[in-house]
Amino acid sequence: MASQLETAVETLISVFHNYSGREGDKYKLSKKELKELLQNELGCLLETQRDPEMVDKIMHDLDENGDGEVDFQEYMVLVAALTVACNPFFSEET
Repeated sequence: MASQLETAVETLISVFHNYSGREGDKYKLSKKELKELLQNELGCLLETQRDPEMVDKIMHDLDENGDGEVDFQEYMVLVAALTVACNPFFSEET
């Protein structure tokens, strides 16, 4: 039986590949694929954001190599940033 962390890692990989390759490179997320992933998988976290250019801003921030797509390593930067942002430990006043 897999541990919680193993299951989480498998889920992160699976979610990426569920969206990548729908168009173009199967190992990268296009802007359209990234938008679908964000809306479908993180809708509750992002519903307070009403900025129509939000996906463009996220894409720009994540796309370190400037190829117009988000690869798995760039996707993991998003996951790490969201994990830190959602962790109550980092939002508590010390």
